[in-house]
Amino acid sequence: MLVAIMPDQHGLARNPNRRHPTILTMIKPMMSDKHIVSCVLLSFAILSVAAKDSSMEPLVIAKQGSFTAGGTVVSAPGTFDPIAHGAFNPSAQSTAGQTLRGDHTYVFYQEPVGARPLPLVMWHGHGQSGKTWESTPDGREGFQTLFLRRKFPVYVIDQPRRGRAARSTEAGSIPADPDEQLWFGIFRMGVWPEFYPGIQFARDAGSLDQFFRQMLPNTGPFNLAVNVAAVSALFDRIGAAILVTHSHSGGMGWRTAMIDPKVRAIVSFEPGSNFVFPTGEVPEPQKHVAGATAGVEVPLEEFIALTRIPILIYYGDFIPEVPSENPGQDQWRANLAMARLWQESVNRHGGDATVVHLPEEGIHGNTHFPMSDLNNEIIAAHMAAWLSAKDLD
Repeated sequence: MLVAIMPDQHGLARNPNRRHPTILTMIKPMMSDKHIVSCVLLSFAILSVAAKDSSMEPLVIAKQGSFTAGGTVVSAPGTFDPIAHGAFNPSAQSTAGQTLRGDHTYVFYQEPVGARPLPLVMWHGHGQSGKTWESTPDGREGFQTLFLRRKFPVYVIDQPRRGRAARSTEAGSIPADPDEQLWFGIFRMGVWPEFYPGIQFARDAGSLDQFFRQMLPNTGPFNLAVNVAAVSALFDRIGAAILVTHSHSGGMGWRTAMIDPKVRAIVSFEPGSNFVFPTGEVPEPQKHVAGATAGVEVPLEEFIALTRIPILIYYGDFIPEVPSENPGQDQWRANLAMARLWQESVNRHGGDATVVHLPEEGIHGNTHFPMSDLNNEIIAAHMAAWLSAKDLD
């Protein structure tokens, strides 16, 4: 097997004691003779993509824009009178005969010159927005730009009731509770106030400030069906594409693919909920110090849609192999265990799902946000090589 060696300028070589990335995890489900050549090509793809430093080259965009997709319209009873009701009166505004459009997703897209045929649709996680995929907290290029440089059209979304898609058809409250130290632990950055040793996150105060400031609240109650419908409407508009999810959107990504065949592949970063299993095949919940990660039962005829597309799942570092008293780590141990059971279920039914635990690939130090960590170019190269191996580029 060939091993892809990453050049110094891409991050990991800063620590000479770290192994360089291999493709071992991706090779496991592809061990038949007919895939040997693909495995070799995958090694060379990781090497060639990672070695190309194009960050200083001009990025030429052929087309860009924004729009909304999906959503609903609600109407209030009565008749709107433009004279009687036409004055702005926030303390006693009449809603009679008026409408409200909400529950859509906001989409910003860019298409580079010489674009590849399949776009990437990037969907954020809990408490986040499309900012996840844009510039990193320390100011480097994020996945949005890294994949534009690889000639993929990129669609970055804010899901319904979040960010620039904030208009909700249901009222909700927005708490103002201090909680940043909680997320510091859950996102596996460290045990507050200390970062984990070897972490791939810039440790300066300015980067941490930028990271915390990209967090956003829901503006209405969370509704899985509303989110899935809006993202499916996006695929209906743009056609076939590759769905890239993060964390909470991982489970919603499975649901989107189950109802929309225009989802041609999924790359999911650290999914933590809504792992769907066929009726009668849901495994035991994976217990952790704060509760358990449970699977969700769906009819086999719906689940089978997930076996028709290639799926790649990534998990970062600082996830223990055995139970830990640290909830920020132990929850992800249970999530990773459930993801592996889910992979087995998809593949047992004839699918093509792969779980990549980055430390097992020799890629160390990643938080819950590999797409914006210091070594995000290596992660992007790894993902791009997989896309190439699956003929998705």
